[in-house]
Amino acid sequence: MGDSRAILPPFDQASAAQKVRLAEDAWNGRDPETVSMAYTPDCRWRNRSEFLAGRDAIVEFLTAKWQAEHEYRLIKELWATSGNRIAVRFAYEWHNDEGQWYRSYGNENWEFSNAGLMKIRIASINDLAVDVSERLYHWPQGKRPEDHPSLTELGL
Repeated sequence: MGDSRAILPPFDQASAAQKVRLAEDAWNGRDPETVSMAYTPDCRWRNRSEFLAGRDAIVEFLTAKWQAEHEYRLIKELWATSGNRIAVRFAYEWHNDEGQWYRSYGNENWEFSNAGLMKIRIASINDLAVDVSERLYHWPQGKRPEDHPSLTELGL
């Protein structure tokens, strides 16, 4: 896995898209400690209605998230970029303990430090219950294959 910290602001379309894909790959790895290292030690998050600050809070949040959201698979896509900011849209699929599948749709606004670490993450997310037959993400757990369709290609 590449090091997203090596991609520094100001971002252009290509570097921002690369940063987004590296973030997607890390989140699909579902390792809270690894994911947290892409953020500044004092990073601030809003995730839905939860407000977090710092890497320890990120690790705690992601640990609980991935214990509740089984078979999590995520696709992120660059929406816009300017300077040290990136806007992303995403959708992920998962199921709960009862086996109900969901596709969660959302948008994130990211702001980065000069060192390439995310210092602000603002996420708005909505969950849609889907039937197992409506699932679109079928790759093995982990990184999305390079040839798997994007959100745009899937019509999402």
